[in-house]
Amino acid sequence: MDLWTTIERARDLWGPRPAVTDAGRTLTYAAVADRAERLAGWLSARGVAAGDRVAALLPNGLAYYESYYAAARLGAVLVPLNWRLTPEELEFILRDSGTEWLVGADGFGELPGELETRAGLRGVLRTGTAYDAALAEGRRPPTRAAACPPSTLAHLYYTSGTTGRPKGVMLTHGNVVTHALGAVAELGLSDRDTWAHVAPMFHLADAWATFAVTLVGGRHVMLPRFEAEAALRAFDEERVTITNLVPTMLNLMVKHPARGAFDYSALRLLLSGGAPIAPEVVRAVVDTFGCEYVQTYGMTETSPYLTLSLLKAHLRALPPEEQLAWRAKTGRPFVTVELRVVDAGGRPVPADERTVGEIEVRGPTVTPGYWRRPDATAEAFRDGWLRTGDLAVLDHEGYVTIVDRRKDMIITGGENVYSTEVEAVLYLHPAVLEAAVYGEPDEVWGEVVAAAVVLRPGAVCTEAELLAFCDERLAAFKRPRRVRWPAELPKTGSGKILKRALREAAQVSG
Repeated sequence: MDLWTTIERARDLWGPRPAVTDAGRTLTYAAVADRAERLAGWLSARGVAAGDRVAALLPNGLAYYESYYAAARLGAVLVPLNWRLTPEELEFILRDSGTEWLVGADGFGELPGELETRAGLRGVLRTGTAYDAALAEGRRPPTRAAACPPSTLAHLYYTSGTTGRPKGVMLTHGNVVTHALGAVAELGLSDRDTWAHVAPMFHLADAWATFAVTLVGGRHVMLPRFEAEAALRAFDEERVTITNLVPTMLNLMVKHPARGAFDYSALRLLLSGGAPIAPEVVRAVVDTFGCEYVQTYGMTETSPYLTLSLLKAHLRALPPEEQLAWRAKTGRPFVTVELRVVDAGGRPVPADERTVGEIEVRGPTVTPGYWRRPDATAEAFRDGWLRTGDLAVLDHEGYVTIVDRRKDMIITGGENVYSTEVEAVLYLHPAVLEAAVYGEPDEVWGEVVAAAVVLRPGAVCTEAELLAFCDERLAAFKRPRRVRWPAELPKTGSGKILKRALREAAQVSG
């Protein structure tokens, strides 16, 4: 089975059923499969063949869904682009990947045409009238002789480049299809489900569901961009049953003034992933939506899921408050991966929930490496295990809890401070909307704990009040020594808080 097989299966089994709802328009699986084939035919007529790279610069929507599948139909490689990047960054990705064609949204103005010139592309297909004409003109490619082998490259997802120039993470048809099958098994996905594409489809916080939900004939609901109230309304009006959001999105939704105005009774499961989440936000999610909550953890390099905080049967028998504590953990290993937590020498740490080690993983959903970066690929692996860079503790049930990214851990006066622990306390304060904790250089201590805090609209809180609140709940060396009050926190294209930008801003401001 390859990626195109997933939509072929949906067309054959659920052809007349609703597949995609976008901007008030709903198409069936028979219709979207036909449109994806026509898009593939149009690209094929312009020379796109197996192995060629086609990029997508699109908001969430029908065109993104069809682009993923058109590339799969040809055996071409889709390169999803983060539309929040600068033209210079996008040009680098297009040139580094060797992209020849770009599917670009009209809503991005002159940017697609500018990228065509800057990156020397063969052409750009813009959404709107030109896209509709391409589908009308496109002829289905010849019948396939066989599915793509599992090792065939399917996607190139470029990392954010926080430690240098972006790297293209290679994911194969085998990686992505195996992950889709694992997600169906783990999450009980079926044709009764409606998935809301709220997190960006250029990021694996959401993109994996394109294939897993299609595989079982579920319905896809598209939100072009995240807006808290729009997402809440979609949950109600579209009877959404399941989705995956990053913590910043969930935090804004559960603190939105209109959160009580909508009906969430169709929701059966909310997933959170992409970054650690404060336990207080987990509590608010459960209280607001009244459905099962599952914390997830993954990486672009792993298709993405590595863990889920799905409860074992005996843990579901615990009182609700104890269950909540388990749901707030990072979780136990996803069905497709082997996972271990090891010390600096590669030795497994004890399952005592105290000893911190690095998470390493291996399995059929792990990337074969980075596009044309053999040195970076070799550096990422140790004896066949992918080194995640995430620090965690392990408990007796086999669940891990991430305490920090290795690069985000703060060492102040020789003491290790994990930013997630301090952030969890800050989120307990009723005036705090968002918070991020990071290290700032200090002549005496090497680093000190710093916090960037955004208050809720209309809330008032002084630095002295916030630090006194922390004093009651944290050891003295963990308490923030500096508090900054930005109007908003910098975020990546997927909505994750960008701590690197906070550290750089602190260096500039002193």
